[in-house]
Amino acid sequence: MHYRVRHDRVDLHGRVTLRYLSQLHHIGLGVEHRQLRVTMFIDNKDIRIVDADGVLIRALTLDPSRDHQPLGRPPGRQPRPTVVHDVVRHLSAMS
Repeated sequence: MHYRVRHDRVDLHGRVTLRYLSQLHHIGLGVEHRQLRVTMFIDNKDIRIVDADGVLIRALTLDPSRDHQPLGRPPGRQPRPTVVHDVVRHLSAMS
């Protein structure tokens, strides 16, 4: 087993790098996390990435055959969730 902890900063493209078996891998976290300081907990191929507050940003199993570990979502900016400020008025208009 190979356990280690690594401290890093997310790059401008929303990625961190990790060397595994002498090969460099890029792990996507999303541009919304750029320049964020993160901690990576590495247990062989199982990786957990948390922010400074300990909030889990991403958990993944490294695929050594791929240089880039994608997020599994389409590239680019993600749509913001719809926010409803006045729930009562919003629901009364629906009925």
